[in-house]
Amino acid sequence: MLMVGGAVTLLIERAVTRNAGATTALYVDSVIAPLLPDMQKTQRLDDALGHALDETLGQGALGQRLAAMRLWAPDGTVLYANDKGLIGQRFAPTPNLKQAFSGTMVVNYERFDTLDKDAVRPSGPLLEIYNPILQPWSGDVVAVIEFYEYAHDFEATLQNARARSWLAVAGVIVAFFLTLYAVVLRGSRTIARQAGDLNRRVVELTALVDQNHALHQRIKGASQRATALNERFLRRLGADLHDGPAQFVALAAMRLESETVLGKAVPEKIREQEVLSIRASLEEALQEIRSLCNGLVLPQIEAAQLPELIDHAIDAYERRTGARVEKRLAPVSATLPISERICLYRFLQEALNNGYRHCRGASQIVTMTCSENRIVVAVSDDGPGFNPCDVATDSLGLAGMRERVESLGGHFDLSTSQKGTILTVTLDLKELPLP
Repeated sequence: MLMVGGAVTLLIERAVTRNAGATTALYVDSVIAPLLPDMQKTQRLDDALGHALDETLGQGALGQRLAAMRLWAPDGTVLYANDKGLIGQRFAPTPNLKQAFSGTMVVNYERFDTLDKDAVRPSGPLLEIYNPILQPWSGDVVAVIEFYEYAHDFEATLQNARARSWLAVAGVIVAFFLTLYAVVLRGSRTIARQAGDLNRRVVELTALVDQNHALHQRIKGASQRATALNERFLRRLGADLHDGPAQFVALAAMRLESETVLGKAVPEKIREQEVLSIRASLEEALQEIRSLCNGLVLPQIEAAQLPELIDHAIDAYERRTGARVEKRLAPVSATLPISERICLYRFLQEALNNGYRHCRGASQIVTMTCSENRIVVAVSDDGPGFNPCDVATDSLGLAGMRERVESLGGHFDLSTSQKGTILTVTLDLKELPLP
């Protein structure tokens, strides 16, 4: 604002000063020029012309405003001056005088200590004007009038112009900065609001990333533990096959190679008894193999829906054990993928078998509830309960159920006391893949 105000004020000062000087110069030129002779032929003014100039410059409005006046010849000689002692003297031309002799009017607004060596100090500021005198028919500069005008009125006008220019510049700059401030304030508030929204989203995304990372680690651990449990299950299955059906088949093979079967001297009746015994061993081995297969193969698992799957698991358990299970099943409209159906079926198998094995005779209840986002299946009994710390580390029952459920992103919960035991599985439908 200071730079612009200073530049504008300087331009206004120059324009006002030049206009004021041009007005005064035009007036002086119109009064004095007609009195002058042909300045190309005359190098000195006579006394009559000097007296006429004295009377003209000393009377009227011009006489009141004029502080001093000089008429210069091109060679630097003073042809006329208020101070008579300067007439006829010759001085080296000043830059302002040279500029005026080149045809350009020069106007300066200054305060002078003295105009001449012996002159009285002027009161107030003066307009210093160098006005070239032109030959009417040729347009050549033949002389220069140097005069000084009292500038009291001009000073007031100039101060008023300065004040107006500063007020105008200040008003424009203030309006500009107020507008700019409003734009920046609005942009700052928008940026702050967007930054707040972005920070909230970053916090939410960070929480989701942390949650996803925790779930990923959880599922990864569950998958690793499920793999380990699967290996132990396979070892146990191999042990069951080795200790059960394999022993019966090996015994039958040994009997087939015995003298009782192959000997020619053995009575037919004894040989038939031995064959019947071998057949019984093979049938028992076959029966155990079928029992193991029934525990591994899930009938109609791909086509059955969840309610049918739960009914089938309960019915198979009741037929095998002769126990009775109470069902409290809510209607389910959700369609589960096959992996989740297998998980729930295995959970029911293991939970019901564990209840029958450890608290035979206790009543058992299967409960299923379904909401918009989750399915909850629970198996409870009214047995004496147990201490989870007493479960062997190589037991596949509870650990297998937990790892199977958590590998699918579900939740497994065990609650046991002297009043009974409750095993609960929760599967989030929004996290389940499409079937």
